[in-house]
Amino acid sequence: MNPDIFEWIGYAASVFIVSSFLVNNIKSIRIINMIGCLCFVAYGTYFEFWPVVIPNAILVFIQLYFLIFKDNRVKS
Repeated sequence: MNPDIFEWIGYAASVFIVSSFLVNNIKSIRIINMIGCLCFVAYGTYFEFWPVVIPNAILVFIQLYFLIFKDNRVKS
């Protein structure tokens, strides 16, 4: 694949991460942040930047945990 595509994915990841700080709704923050983290995982995997991949992959699971389990507990 073209490395330029993954470079743009890296830029998109940065935009998603930064824009997640501009939102007030916690669920929206988690979703936007998770999208950014997923982009960073794709970017880091392609370029084999494991220090980028590992923490962002962990953050994806943390965001999913809170979106799926914690939000459901509050509503119940």
